[in-house]
Amino acid sequence: MTAGFEMWDYVVFVAYAILILGVGLWVSRDKDGHEKNAEDYFLASKSLPWWAIGTSLIAANISAEQFIGMSGSGFALGLAIASYEWMAALTLIIVGKYFLPIFIEKGLYTIPEFVEKRFSTNLKTILAVFWLALYIFVNLASVLYLGGLAIETIMGIDMMYAIIGLALFAAAYSLYGGLSAVAWTDVIQVVFLVLGGLVTTYLALNTVSGGEGVLAGFSKVVEAAPEKFHMILDESNENYVNLPGIWVLVGGLWVANIYYWGFNQYIIQRTLAAKSLRESQKGILLAACLKLVIPLIVVIPGIAAYVMVNDPSIMANLGEAGMLNVPSTGQADKAYPWLLQFLPVGLKGVAFAALAAAIVSSLASMLNSTSTIFTMDVYKQYINPTANDKTTVNVGRISAAAALIIAVIVAPLLGGIDQAFQFIQEYTGIVSPGILAVFLLGLFWKKTTNNAAIWGAVLSIPIALALKFLPKYVDAFSFLEPWMHQMGLATVLSIIVIMIISQLENKGAEDERGIELTKDLFKTSPLFNIGSFIVCIILAVLYAMFW
Repeated sequence: MTAGFEMWDYVVFVAYAILILGVGLWVSRDKDGHEKNAEDYFLASKSLPWWAIGTSLIAANISAEQFIGMSGSGFALGLAIASYEWMAALTLIIVGKYFLPIFIEKGLYTIPEFVEKRFSTNLKTILAVFWLALYIFVNLASVLYLGGLAIETIMGIDMMYAIIGLALFAAAYSLYGGLSAVAWTDVIQVVFLVLGGLVTTYLALNTVSGGEGVLAGFSKVVEAAPEKFHMILDESNENYVNLPGIWVLVGGLWVANIYYWGFNQYIIQRTLAAKSLRESQKGILLAACLKLVIPLIVVIPGIAAYVMVNDPSIMANLGEAGMLNVPSTGQADKAYPWLLQFLPVGLKGVAFAALAAAIVSSLASMLNSTSTIFTMDVYKQYINPTANDKTTVNVGRISAAAALIIAVIVAPLLGGIDQAFQFIQEYTGIVSPGILAVFLLGLFWKKTTNNAAIWGAVLSIPIALALKFLPKYVDAFSFLEPWMHQMGLATVLSIIVIMIISQLENKGAEDERGIELTKDLFKTSPLFNIGSFIVCIILAVLYAMFW
């Protein structure tokens, strides 16, 4: 299926592509008399303002799986999937207040670098290699695959050509310019992302209301499908295994969120590139506010599509076009591409540019972070410790190009979109509990030892695998069937392992590398405090309205 693109749609999309490439290459240029050094390339000269940080965080996070996957989840199970976005807003505030002050005070380039300063070079290397594998074979490959699938579905372009095109687009400016090019183009990407998403939401709700507007459309959607507007699912719901009721708010989703937003290099890197800690925290707050809006542009269209396909009068008004590739519960991920075909000429180009912006910005962010970890934590550590800035930057570019080539080869092998999404969830769900346990105790418990951290990280994998398979073979453990329960319990058990070994090794004494925590370290500005309070109030209201 193509979305019926016409000349003006292509004009809009080409204009978007030229704008992104132009801005990316312009901000990448070497200033007069100054050649890029490592700080310029990997941390954007530590000059990013708050609004660039906030928008870049969202652009790095939102990709094809949000536009395609979360719209599909909205179609299939409703607003409950928005917990991923709304809980992320609260997680960002926690990261801004309690994690960033320590990371920025230590002047980090990478998250593995923190591990070296707190624990040891050996543990840093173990985690650096893990993250490189994760970014190349899971993150980059899956974003390329899902992006290629989305473009193939919407425009009819062969998936392999779509994957190669996306890779070249992201590489064109990010490899040369580094984090600066990625962050500044992300500001533009987010404008397209939000604008395109809002256009699609408007069209869907306006169509449901028969042209009477967005508010009338939303009221009709709530009236026609009230079961889609429950944030907390009960055990009778077939989707309970993925969103297990109240445990979404107090259980394992916190593990996924804190791991992703707090200790994920391609996310946290732009906060390390801020002018100051205060600027970084303002950027985090902006990202938290934008997270409150994201469900409006990725989940609501999916619910509206569900109402449309189940209302014979609406389908009759859509005519022959409405009968093409109609989404169903078994093929919910068709919802967003199906909606795009009804957009007016020109606006289809805007919506498609939004989807491309989401994919390309995530790719560019992952590439930059992959090259940062390889260059700073592997190349400079073991291959060429005396490398000058020019060599370091060139190695960063070469390693990013190599990672992209590998990901392009792996991407088509991932299979269907459901398998690809499951691939991401299962891989990160097995390793993230141990890593989260290492970081939390390393940050906030001074008695944590290096050996305990290594054993905790290593043992967390068999612990997570055991919790994954036990419910399938032992009835007594059936309560662990939801993967969120498995992640939550695996994290708790990993923390217990680390604490026991630390106590045995240090006999209750504090580790010499433990971080000194003071009240002043976690002081935040009145703006951050007030903004955080407002975000919390809005979240409380949203959950109260759609409980």
